[in-house]
Amino acid sequence: MRKTMLLIALAVCMGASAQLRINFGSDSPSSKLKMAESAITNLYVDTVNEKKLVEDAIRGMLKELDPHSTYATAEEVKSMNEPLQGNFEGIGVQFNMVDDTLLVIQPVVNGPSEKVGIVAGDRIVTVNDTSIAGVKMSRTDIMKRLRGPKGTKVNLGIVRRGVKDMLHFTVRRDKIPVHTINAAYMIRPGIGYIRIESFGATTYKEFMEKAQMLREKGMKDLVLDLQDNGGGYLQAAVDLADEFLEKGDLIVYTEGRAVRRMGYNAHGGGIMADGKVVVLVNELTASAAEIVSGAIQDHDRGIIVGRRTFGKGLVQRPIEFNDGSMIRLTVAHYYTPSGRCIQKPYKKGEQDEYAQDFENRLKHGELTNRDSIHFNDSLRYYTLRKHRLVYGGGAIMPDEFVPLDTLQYTRYHRSLAAKSIVVNASLKYIDKERKSLKNRYSTFEQFAQAYEVPQSLIDGIVEEGKKQDIKPKDDDELQRTIVVLRYQLKALVARDLWDMNEYFRIFNEHSDIVKEGLRQIQM
Repeated sequence: MRKTMLLIALAVCMGASAQLRINFGSDSPSSKLKMAESAITNLYVDTVNEKKLVEDAIRGMLKELDPHSTYATAEEVKSMNEPLQGNFEGIGVQFNMVDDTLLVIQPVVNGPSEKVGIVAGDRIVTVNDTSIAGVKMSRTDIMKRLRGPKGTKVNLGIVRRGVKDMLHFTVRRDKIPVHTINAAYMIRPGIGYIRIESFGATTYKEFMEKAQMLREKGMKDLVLDLQDNGGGYLQAAVDLADEFLEKGDLIVYTEGRAVRRMGYNAHGGGIMADGKVVVLVNELTASAAEIVSGAIQDHDRGIIVGRRTFGKGLVQRPIEFNDGSMIRLTVAHYYTPSGRCIQKPYKKGEQDEYAQDFENRLKHGELTNRDSIHFNDSLRYYTLRKHRLVYGGGAIMPDEFVPLDTLQYTRYHRSLAAKSIVVNASLKYIDKERKSLKNRYSTFEQFAQAYEVPQSLIDGIVEEGKKQDIKPKDDDELQRTIVVLRYQLKALVARDLWDMNEYFRIFNEHSDIVKEGLRQIQM
């Protein structure tokens, strides 16, 4: 091949104005693509990056297909897989950035950092003698320095409140578990609540542990919160749905042009085979989360509460390359037990329009008014036990619609949040007051009952907003914003003193979707 290309190059030099015709003996489209790449690599006037050239060509081809067929580099593949695989290798801390400094929110229990004495509130300022504080280093670059193969060591320089000199720790990296369940607790007597963030390799095991724990606390009915759940592994969704359904019930099936229909059925006898079930969804509930929602709805096993889901019903098959990069190619569609296709409509190659779906829904009133949603009669389907009317055409439409409250989150509040003013104020407050708060509230129950957000914290947020030219349009907007800020800040403080479970125990008491879910389950 190289010899052939050198001869072609020589011909071009001898007669640059003549038309060049290359023929490798095949008229197939793939040969044409190879010829183009070879010609550019060997003949183009300037030096080209052959690897990038090929990657761009792959991305270009995939862009003309559906919105979910993608190419990822080896590094991107590793980053995408970590949240789903159940662990990564690192030092084991939850952190956030405050004033260009890494602030430890919580060390992972029994993780490598906790074992050497790193505590919540510590500031990591150096990693292996390289400063990461006050140097505008990106979060991604910081994580690269903290993560590494299990067993390797990393030297950390830490500033601790109340300690004059910098502290030095050597941490031996280890596997750090990644949990996909944010919260699990008894939200009301007899009613459990479980929130699943994504469907990963450990989701089913986590769910069984949490469900068993809640059963032991008296759970009869369950609120399953799948809001903002972007999906994940198909098998994790199938295993979870199995715990709710009767033996033989179809959970989901997949089918594509070159892929035969494949169905997944329940084994029966699951931990949630009885009792009432309410599933909470919204416009960011997608893929595997829609499989679970659709199966529960189609078999009349529970009530779906919230807003129409995202509508991601395309099945991707990973195609790996030798360098670790990967194509995730769409090969089939997901269908609910009644035969509804979960995937919402799209036009091939028009990915920008697809990405604007949320804005379009908001503009057309769908997120705030159920009557604005219209379905064609050809999309009618019926549930399998009670024969209730449901619609296809993409996504899962809830049985009980809960509008997005656009008045609750004011323009002023959204502007403060967008500039991270609320989160940063919370982090600085908890950093300063952590010890006194821990002394005052030894349990979350004491905190939930007695703690009130200090007015000084609210005033500080308002003042910081003014400094960044963010102001309410009138006193009414200010007061409505303060109401939301008080419970939002209380939830954030609870998160940093305990964990995400406690965050949702505060936040859910103010959620319209959670309130409606509880109302449905208590009927």
